[in-house]
Amino acid sequence: MSSNKSFIGRLKAAKIGTTLVMLFVVVLWFMPTAGLLVTAFRTKTASVESGWWTAIFDPFNQVWTIDAFKNVLFSEQWNLADAFMNTLGIAVPSTILPITFAAFAAYGFTFLNFKFKEGWFALIIALMIVPLQAVIVAILQMFGAVDQFLMTIPGNEYGDLKLSGNYPAGWIVHAAFAMPLAVYILRNYMMTLPSALIEAARIDGASHFQIFWRLIIPMSVPALASFAIFQFLWVWNDYFIAYLFVGDKPVMTYQILSMLGQHGEGWQVVMAGSLISVIVPLTVFFSLQRYFVRGLTAGSVK
Repeated sequence: MSSNKSFIGRLKAAKIGTTLVMLFVVVLWFMPTAGLLVTAFRTKTASVESGWWTAIFDPFNQVWTIDAFKNVLFSEQWNLADAFMNTLGIAVPSTILPITFAAFAAYGFTFLNFKFKEGWFALIIALMIVPLQAVIVAILQMFGAVDQFLMTIPGNEYGDLKLSGNYPAGWIVHAAFAMPLAVYILRNYMMTLPSALIEAARIDGASHFQIFWRLIIPMSVPALASFAIFQFLWVWNDYFIAYLFVGDKPVMTYQILSMLGQHGEGWQVVMAGSLISVIVPLTVFFSLQRYFVRGLTAGSVK
């Protein structure tokens, strides 16, 4: 009897139940990714005639190929390599711009004193609830007015220089709607930084610019990295803004959507394109994940 109790006690101490539940959730969560991975390396006939799980249980009797990757990357029909570069050209600046401006704003809201500071901060935070769809018409009209003004510039009669349809349009929209969240995260983090260090720098004669670049930015890397993950993943997976504002340069989401069986290409092509699309976000997340929780939870508990 005592041996049974000790065995049960060891099971409780090892938290077997919690481990099994977590393992089940992980397996369940990974199943779609596994299906994507397996289907991407199958032939069109195999992906149509049988489910991807049959290849897992009988891997040695399958025909594995990388033709789907060759088609989506290098064929003239899809040319996903160009879409990959277009997405990268939108995502990287759209991540850097809001982080840069929000860091300056967060520094001001944290370490500077000016009238109505809390009111301005509350107004910026309130902008987080404004959906893009509610103001999309106004933004399109504003960009149209800018393009009309650019048409008046000598030498631009044919509209070679324009905002709509080019990368800067996507950068501006993504950065503008990311600013409120970026300011909120960075300001909360900067409030946890030691004020004595800032005061010592001021006594030594350091300017605000020197304090910002030499002290605040190096100490705020966790918060900067956590927001960079959010912003990059959002922009990389975006379809709506890229389609409306950068329509002349198709991105990954647009190209993958166009693969969805309109010409009978097969699921292996869609899965190969999706697999290529997730490589960069996964790389960004795993390279910055050590900062993720620390950056988000800073300032939440005093």
